[in-house]
Amino acid sequence: MKYLPIGSKLFEHNRQRFIKKMKPNSVAIFPASPVIPKSGDAQYGYKPDADVIWLSGITQEKTVVILYPDNPDKSMREVLVLLQPNELLEKWMGHKLRKNEATAISGIKNIQWLDGLDTMLQVMMNSADTVYLNSNEHNRLDTELFRTDLLFVNQIMKNYPLHHYDRAAKIMRELRPIKTKEEVAVIKEAVSITAKAFDRVLKFVEPGVMEYEIEAEITHEFLRNRATGHAYGCIIASGDRARTLHYEENNQECKDGELILMDFGAQYGNYNADLSRTIPVNGKYTKRQKEVYDAVLAVHNHGKKILKPGIAFPDYMKSINAEMEKQLLKIGLLTKADIKNQDPENPAFRKYFYHGVSHHIGIVVHDVGSYTDVVREGMMFTIEPGIYIEDEQMGIRIENDIWITKTGNTDLFKGIPITTQEIEAVMKR
Repeated sequence: MKYLPIGSKLFEHNRQRFIKKMKPNSVAIFPASPVIPKSGDAQYGYKPDADVIWLSGITQEKTVVILYPDNPDKSMREVLVLLQPNELLEKWMGHKLRKNEATAISGIKNIQWLDGLDTMLQVMMNSADTVYLNSNEHNRLDTELFRTDLLFVNQIMKNYPLHHYDRAAKIMRELRPIKTKEEVAVIKEAVSITAKAFDRVLKFVEPGVMEYEIEAEITHEFLRNRATGHAYGCIIASGDRARTLHYEENNQECKDGELILMDFGAQYGNYNADLSRTIPVNGKYTKRQKEVYDAVLAVHNHGKKILKPGIAFPDYMKSINAEMEKQLLKIGLLTKADIKNQDPENPAFRKYFYHGVSHHIGIVVHDVGSYTDVVREGMMFTIEPGIYIEDEQMGIRIENDIWITKTGNTDLFKGIPITTQEIEAVMKR
């Protein structure tokens, strides 16, 4: 890992939060996602299941976390199962965790080797009444893809068909959106690295630069500050390409007079940041570009004003959409007649603002969490409104990460240039 060691208290706290939600005499089993082959003997870059990291901090393949808080054998109430190191494996694949190293990261004292998992599970399953098994439950999951997360689930249920089974993901969707102070500290480091990369880019961009050169500057700044890498595919979209929400080709020239929509974030300690800014290639917004940018910023600031504990998320979205409608009227993209005659199922503002404005963020960029319940203290959201105008070949999006606090919220990107004046001032330097 590139990042500095993270205290095991973060993961110990997370495990205790999960254990408190478990039924009496139950065992929860969390296997890491498998390594996926790409072509030949090549493999896709590996990152295990987010819940395994959330519970243990371990990122090594073939890891299993087992929680059995009512186990009569106290030493078996928390168990971490690892691939056993051997000389030949390490010659090819590099260092594998020793037991003391795994304990230092996770805080779990009982470390077992993978080849003893089946025997250990049989003893536990013979005592436990309920078994929590994990699967990837996300509203945007493409369920047509092959589900590797269900391989272990199906095998356990086949081997032990008479147990009561429950969904660990249901508990995780309740717990993971509420960030602990230890988690927030790690996310703040990801935010800080992202902010450094943005500052570097503001001083680098000029007419004629290629989108991929900007991506390279960001990547350089991430890695030199110990980030694992990008939290997601880096979006550097100049000109009309900014209207493509997940544009990642990053292979075009940035031309004088255009805007560049940049959407990127660092991953640090397996937690993520997410930032969007739209800047002028030549360092100076035109009058129209500034007008549209300020409209997006007004919606962004409106979101920060109302996204507080106690507001129902659907009410938050309704208020955001009303503000967007107001701003689109103000800059001449909508008329009162457009609004009066609009289809309620497809409101007029959707022509220019066609995505959601907030998502949970944390150990996953689009983290698990509800979008129908009340916003609660400890949650963390993005606020990312945008306006996209086909006729003007323009797309503008502004995004910061917001931590919900007891009395309101904290903008983790506070102080990072966000107004047109602030961005122009840095680019001028």
